[in-house]
Amino acid sequence: MSTDLRDEVRDRYAEAARGLAAGTGCGCDCESTGCCGDDAGAPFGKGFYETGDRSDVPDGAVEASLGCGNPVAVAELREGETVLDLGSGGGIDVLLSARRVGPAGTVYGLDMTDEMLELARRNAEVARVHNVHFLKGLIEDIPLPEASVDVVISNCVVNLSTDKPAVLREIARVLRPGGRLGISDVVAEDRLREDERAQRGSFVGCIAGALSESEYRSGLESAGLSGVEVQFTHRVADGMHGAIVRARKPS
Repeated sequence: MSTDLRDEVRDRYAEAARGLAAGTGCGCDCESTGCCGDDAGAPFGKGFYETGDRSDVPDGAVEASLGCGNPVAVAELREGETVLDLGSGGGIDVLLSARRVGPAGTVYGLDMTDEMLELARRNAEVARVHNVHFLKGLIEDIPLPEASVDVVISNCVVNLSTDKPAVLREIARVLRPGGRLGISDVVAEDRLREDERAQRGSFVGCIAGALSESEYRSGLESAGLSGVEVQFTHRVADGMHGAIVRARKPS
């Protein structure tokens, strides 16, 4: 089942990337549907970015934003840092991060979908940003060495994983001591069971696979991170919220 779900997620985002590359849109109403899914009414997409941020990157990257927040705005990036964006899609968060860390910094974008990687590389060329590297791989098996990045960001992607404990362990592995996590994701209230989350939306729509607040906290702590914060920011369904998730790797 997990392989089938991963393939479904890959197919959905490949379809979105092909439509965006062709100029026909992502194949759905990206402004109001979960991760280009079918959960109408939930806010997703480019609307989470300030006008200034959107003007700093190509239109192709802005239109390809299918997330549930703006992790760059909460990650407090600094000059010279190394950043990893999990599920980088069309590259908007990679490009914004690259501008914040400056020429002395490096940003990696990791995605499993060839079409999204191609779109992101094209957007980076248009933006003339050179301190970025787009990698193909799974967020459950990050193709970077241990203790190699200062900050991990992500925008509504962890909930799409079929093995979230592996993702959280990999985040802790690649973070340097003192490194930090700052992501946007969909998180469920603790009162909702897994079957109740599934009733509120699809897996590829970022709803059915969402962790609860306590599951997020315990998962990150079990992976070896500390100072875990889960802050709800907006409602996406009954008992489901867009959220900012922060944590640190002990020094």
